[in-house]
Amino acid sequence: MTTVFFWIAAVSAMVYLPLSPRPTSAVRSTFKTASVALLALVALLSGAPILLTLALALCALGDALLSRETESTFMAGIGAFAAGHLAYIALFLTHPASDATLILNKPGYFWSLIILGIVAATLLAPRAGDLKGPVLAYIPIILGMGVTVLALPETGALRWALPAALAFIASDLILATEKFLLPKDHPALRFTPYMIWILYWGAQAGLLIAFL
Repeated sequence: MTTVFFWIAAVSAMVYLPLSPRPTSAVRSTFKTASVALLALVALLSGAPILLTLALALCALGDALLSRETESTFMAGIGAFAAGHLAYIALFLTHPASDATLILNKPGYFWSLIILGIVAATLLAPRAGDLKGPVLAYIPIILGMGVTVLALPETGALRWALPAALAFIASDLILATEKFLLPKDHPALRFTPYMIWILYWGAQAGLLIAFL
């Protein structure tokens, strides 16, 4: 049954892909939310760590909110995703195979994330308007997920956690660029919605696979 739900989630994600650049609609919101909510259901039914189920459920809530594309739902969506990332951070650090000392083994990766966070904050702060506070608070949380995933050994299914976390970060960075940095008529906007969705859903599916 869990395999069936996973493939329904995958089909929902594929149906949403061509809808991603289109205006808000109930159909668009339904497929976007279902594609991750069903992954949360798979995690729950599979007996996966409860923190994984919680993270996926919070992200599905974030999807539902962001799909409405208003300022108030955007702020609420950021809050839901921030909570989801915190659940992922807790999952990475409390997993039985987790070893925080492994984080020190990749200083280049660690410092690259720190520099990335500084650059992102510098570029986004003057352009985020009333959303400046939530956006700046979100940056260290998403990058914190990228740092703490290093505590997991790259063995077995857990080897999927690092590339999934990187895909998640890339998706969020493209989303922030799309919303705050690119002018409304920029040609890249023809492609960014598809890039965001492929990276994002792939990240969620990868994290599910890593911890099943």
